[in-house]
Amino acid sequence: MKKLVITALLVVLSVSISMFAWAADEPQAVEEKQEEKVSGEIAVGILSAYIWRGQELTRHSVVLQPSIMVSYRGFAASLWGNLDTKPYAVDGHKNSSNFTETDVTLSYSRAFGILQAGVGYIYYGLSGSAAGGEDLLDSQELFVSLGLDTLLSPTLTVYKEIDHYHQWYATLGISHTFFLHEKIGLKLAANVSYLKSADATTYPEFDKNSAATDKKFNNFHDGVFSVSLPVAVIKTLTITPTLSYVFPLSDDAKYEMRGRGLKGTANPSDRDSSYFYGGIVLSYTF
Repeated sequence: MKKLVITALLVVLSVSISMFAWAADEPQAVEEKQEEKVSGEIAVGILSAYIWRGQELTRHSVVLQPSIMVSYRGFAASLWGNLDTKPYAVDGHKNSSNFTETDVTLSYSRAFGILQAGVGYIYYGLSGSAAGGEDLLDSQELFVSLGLDTLLSPTLTVYKEIDHYHQWYATLGISHTFFLHEKIGLKLAANVSYLKSADATTYPEFDKNSAATDKKFNNFHDGVFSVSLPVAVIKTLTITPTLSYVFPLSDDAKYEMRGRGLKGTANPSDRDSSYFYGGIVLSYTF
């Protein structure tokens, strides 16, 4: 599967995209009016697992991930949640409810020609969640992003945790959608990341036995390959089957992903550092 995705990405790299410039005043006026309207999306994902930045936050259960997003003139606000249908127990720590996480994101983005720049804030409500043998604490992050509206839509995003798990996390992603039909697309995406800890106590490096050390993590982290098939049922309703493969980009990341993931037994060999997961996402835009 990994070779297949890599081959598909190489095919994307060979695609030549023609760019058209529209100079007429009337289309520009229509576009400006559309930007002034309030728009948004209501969605729910039904997935086989919840994997976040290489960390396994569910095990042997289906998750439901509802979300709502509203935007206006570059400003956006979103609410996202994770519902675990079979909460897990880890070394005596157990989720206090099925609803394990609620995130709030506020952001602003603006285009400068083909450059898209953005800034934002995320609040992670993690009360009642457990992973890696400990109860998780709420977290807050600031982020900045830079993207190019060109071939593969490369986007760099840098996150800085400012509350508890002090670390920097940077991602570089590319994606492209092939239109197989008027209402069906094939989207391929790839993402790599780098993680730099600012505090060995809350975000340490892990040794080969996946035990925390007194060193700070500072290395390439997780990579993700994703394939999705968005199907526009009607203009405002889309159903998207999706499949992702998550894997470590370094030995340090492999040990850390095992150490911070779910501990089914005391034996680190029982823990994973690479994951296949997928499901379906239903989204309604307005």
